[in-house]
Amino acid sequence: KRVNYALRAQSKGQFVAEVLDGLTKAPAYFAQNARLNQEGYESIDAVMDRGEHALTPDAFEALVNETGALVLDVRNEHEFSEGFIPNAINIGLDGQFAPWVGALIPDLKQPIALVTPVGQETETIKRLARVGYDNCIGYLDGGFAAWQQTGKEVDVIESVSPDAVAGQPAVPIIDVRREAEFAAERVKGAWNLPLDTINDAMDQLDRKQTYFIHCAGGYRSMIAASILRARGFNNLINIDGGLAALKQTGRVPIVTEPLSH
Repeated sequence: KRVNYALRAQSKGQFVAEVLDGLTKAPAYFAQNARLNQEGYESIDAVMDRGEHALTPDAFEALVNETGALVLDVRNEHEFSEGFIPNAINIGLDGQFAPWVGALIPDLKQPIALVTPVGQETETIKRLARVGYDNCIGYLDGGFAAWQQTGKEVDVIESVSPDAVAGQPAVPIIDVRREAEFAAERVKGAWNLPLDTINDAMDQLDRKQTYFIHCAGGYRSMIAASILRARGFNNLINIDGGLAALKQTGRVPIVTEPLSH
């Protein structure tokens, strides 16, 4: 009883507080999914027919401009950082894809235009539909390579090695891991801006300031960097390998003492 948190609390309120400690808020789509469960969903065949619409780069660009669709790029963070369609958001299929889509895209009916690895278009549409995002309106035929080959505008997010971070101590560091992860260990002087709060918290940032940004390994920081980039933060530098790589350098001070409140 002394070590089991569920038995340690003295009242119902304390018990609830213990159980919920460290948990993030429910994804925005939960309430909408509850409503849709009552009202009914569109058939999966209709969802797939709409989503499996191969678009040339010109048609893709025109459709996005006409509909205001979100360009969702599901390639891994390394491929994305080296080149992407301006204003695209990166949430990689190879990580916790569905939870982060749910946490960061509040509108289940948001039109979504996909950039995927070639051959993974159908998988992506299905994985989105499973958590209620059933308004994919097409994908870029041939993937990002097709976009590049047309000579259309391409954006990049700069990434640097952890050693480069050690040489620039004056640049602020944003850590997008969860509060509990940050409390356990963090770069000295880093600022915690958990990824699931990024849409509400970006007003705290200065668009003219240069920032390093990292998570544990690189997946979440690229999501955050892509969102911020799309909102006009052009001076973000992603740290390759995240906190794990920073620790390995031995040149960046890591703090493990409890946070003072």
